[in-house]
Amino acid sequence: MRARLLIVASAVAMLGWGTVLPYQYAYAASTRGWGSIAAAAASSLFSVGALLAAPLGGRLADRVSPVLVAVGAKVVAAAGAVGLGFAGSPAAFLAGMFVFGLGITAAAPAQSVLVLRWVGGSDRRKVFAWQFTGQALGMAVGAFAAGYVVDLHRESGMWPAFAAAGAGFVVSAGLILLAGARRWGRPGAGAELDVVDASATVAGSDLAAGDAVGTPVGEVRPPGVRQAWRLIWAVPALRWTALVTVTLALGFYAQFESGLPAYALTVLDVRETTIGLAAAVNCVVIIALQMVVVRLTARRSGPTLLIAVGAIWTLSWLVLAGASAVAGTAPELAATLFVTTFGIFAVGETMYAPVLNPLTASLAPSGLVGTTLGLFTALQTGFSAVGPLVAGLLLGAGLGSVFVGAHVGISLLAVFGAWRLRAVLRSRRTVPAPAPEAALVA
Repeated sequence: MRARLLIVASAVAMLGWGTVLPYQYAYAASTRGWGSIAAAAASSLFSVGALLAAPLGGRLADRVSPVLVAVGAKVVAAAGAVGLGFAGSPAAFLAGMFVFGLGITAAAPAQSVLVLRWVGGSDRRKVFAWQFTGQALGMAVGAFAAGYVVDLHRESGMWPAFAAAGAGFVVSAGLILLAGARRWGRPGAGAELDVVDASATVAGSDLAAGDAVGTPVGEVRPPGVRQAWRLIWAVPALRWTALVTVTLALGFYAQFESGLPAYALTVLDVRETTIGLAAAVNCVVIIALQMVVVRLTARRSGPTLLIAVGAIWTLSWLVLAGASAVAGTAPELAATLFVTTFGIFAVGETMYAPVLNPLTASLAPSGLVGTTLGLFTALQTGFSAVGPLVAGLLLGAGLGSVFVGAHVGISLLAVFGAWRLRAVLRSRRTVPAPAPEAALVA
């Protein structure tokens, strides 16, 4: 029941976020008349807030109750959303977006820790998959519904979206608080699981028995921030995981909202409705295939699936290159290939979302699961924030082919990183399991 509440909480939160995301730029730039610079700065500050919040949220999840961290972060996000509605100046709007980014992202590592604590090892990948599906569905429904109530011709026309976002995060916080109630626990059932058993985190993992990382609550005082980061980076497998995290973030998520639509408009010369159709196809493919893919890949290791993700995203960029090759002579075919690209990306997402967080957690040093997840979320967020800048520079200079070629290279680098990660984990199976003391820095 707790897992179901977490899944619903994620979907409701993203439903609220979906009402704001597609419209906040136009609202700030045109409706309020603050200009494109202020609107772009608002998006950047959202990313800055997210970058700061991810490691902070993860660190707090290791030191205090992850339930309280997740609930508090969502309340902060709700306050930021409502504050956007009251913003009467660019500065106030920028502050609201910063707070919004803080709240949304700080909750993520805490929720991942809750899944690891409350869900048995064989079911964790499935729960992460359902969470991602719920988030995609919530985002799509929120954006679709907001299109009927948002009026960008009036200053107050975004209030329904801001109010819905605030309410969504409050409801999400309430659901997590309910999930954390002790009434769901049964003595001996592991409902109040205090140890994150990393050996069972990913079905089909390459981790050897004895490589498990425990997180005994209250048993060991967590190390300081610098020492914690040294312990994390001392794990070779986590260094390769960091490379995979960064390259896969750059390979798609960094360009999903701005780079790919800009490429479609400036290079492929497609209509705006085609971009909306591509985003819809992306969501539909995720919803339709997510659980099917989880079942089909249940016996595959995390690194092997990440190799597949990098390969699939490489294919997506090659299809996009094909679209640019026929854009001048067959614009309808180019538009079809662009939409197909988003569908191919989605197939990779169905493997990426259920695997990366539990795999990262399984490699975390003892007592630092939340800190590790927060740090890796910050890496993903930080490099994703660079994506729009790179896209703007390359596409603005008319270097569309360089834009695509660079992302083919980035995706291939992700394949290499995942392959090296798999090799490192397999090599650990050929040596005796480390002693518990050595497991902290193995």
